[in-house]
Order: sequence, then structure tokens, then C-alpha cells
Amino acid sequence: MNLHSLKNGPGARKTRKRLGRGAASGLGKTSGRGHKGQYARSGHKHKAGFEGGQMRLIRRLPKRGFTNIGRRVLAPVNLSQLEAFDNGTEVTPDLLMARGLAKGVKDGIKILGDGALTKKLTVTAHAFSASAKTKIEAAGGACVVVGG
Repeated sequence: MNLHSLKNGPGARKTRKRLGRGAASGLGKTSGRGHKGQYARSGHKHKAGFEGGQMRLIRRLPKRGFTNIGRRVLAPVNLSQLEAFDNGTEVTPDLLMARGLAKGVKDGIKILGDGALTKKLTVTAHAFSASAKTKIEAAGGACVVVGG
């Protein structure tokens, strides 16, 4: 394959609609706009969500609850995942992300107590569940809470 032999796939390029080119073209006279009305006028814009004067769908639907702008989204990491680290390792958020254990980190990492921990680890995270904290300390490790 060479640059001069490259071609677009079928249907990739479409010719534009040529308006006002006579009655035989099918798009002459009113040029596809119909007769009169706001859609036939120049300068008419279709506003997003406008339904011709009918109450818009977004206004017809019931509204419930609210969005908490102060919400913290923490990526969960279970104790069973921490078992992969060697004994005496200092587990940090950066290390968890590098190993791919904490995916989609937004505001931090929370260690959850699912699974068993047999190794002594110093775990640094933004939050810990109560069960995770007791299991880490029972294994001889330590929990360090990072701010933010």
C-alpha cells in the first residue's frame, strides 16, 4: 500500500445538496423548504430541544433529587488486591495506579475490607473502611490517610 493508492471507503464522501437549480432537480423553487412558515424564512435557527411550541420533553419530565457538587468520588480497592504486594511494602496511591489496581481515580482511593490480608503493609490512601482498617492493623500494617 502506498500513499498514492489510498482511497476513501464507499460512502465516506457525500456530495452536498445543491439547492435552487431548477424544477427538474427536485430542489428548485422553494429549495426543500416548503411553502411559507417560519422554517421557510431565512435566518431561522432550530433551537436545541424546541418542539414547535409544544412543551419541551425536558420540561415535561418530573425532576427529582439534586446533584451534590461537593461529592467526592473515590476509586475502590479491596484488601484482596493488596495481597499482590510483597511483605513490608509501602503502598501509595501512585503505586496502586501504576499497577492498574485503582481505575478511574477522580478524587482519591478508598481501601475496602473485602478479602483477607496476610502481609504487613503500610497503606496510604484517601479513605479506609472500618473493616479494612482493622484487618490491615491486625496483619501488623499501618493505615495512613492522605488529605484531599
